[in-house]
Amino acid sequence: MKRDLIFFDLDDTLYPADSGLWQTLRERISAYMHEKLGIPLAEIPRLREKFFREYGTTLRGLQHFYPIDTADYLAYVHDVPLEDFIQPDPALRAMLAALPLERWVLTNADAAHARRVLHTLGVADLFQGVVDTLVMAPYCKPQPEGFRAALQTVGRPAEACILVDDLPTTTRAARALGFYTILVRATPPDDPAAADVFVPNVLEVGRRLQHILAAP
Repeated sequence: MKRDLIFFDLDDTLYPADSGLWQTLRERISAYMHEKLGIPLAEIPRLREKFFREYGTTLRGLQHFYPIDTADYLAYVHDVPLEDFIQPDPALRAMLAALPLERWVLTNADAAHARRVLHTLGVADLFQGVVDTLVMAPYCKPQPEGFRAALQTVGRPAEACILVDDLPTTTRAARALGFYTILVRATPPDDPAAADVFVPNVLEVGRRLQHILAAP
């Protein structure tokens, strides 16, 4: 089956991981846990690791154990000045525009944050839509049910889709479902089977897809 749709992860994938934005969002998550839920600061790193490992995201773990207001959490965590960390990226825009594929964002953040990031990068008009944490609820990446919610949203089987993400756990899970996967990270993964292709930055995605896009 010909691949005709590509999902891009958002944070630390469409913009450089060293921008500082994701680190700031992590700090906002920790601040929310302490200020809004009363969790002791010393407990937060352990809980965040536990939630990420067992539930996919901190939010999903918090939802399991605390009476959390999801909208309030998402608004609080993403209330950061994006322009301090990322700017319009002409090279990213050129790469995306050259892809003869339907383009979607697939993120464990919410659509409001995703659209702000896309607008700040100058590429919002190049995406057909966003599949976010609310669409995937009560699941998320890398849970199979989260991917299935995304596939249902776009009306495609996994075999028609490509996934670009910065986390090996995510690309490994998507690959097992039939996605063609591209892992974006500065250094090669410890497990080469975590993805079909590894690239050091997102700008390499178009070049590495040439052989797939040229196939009949």
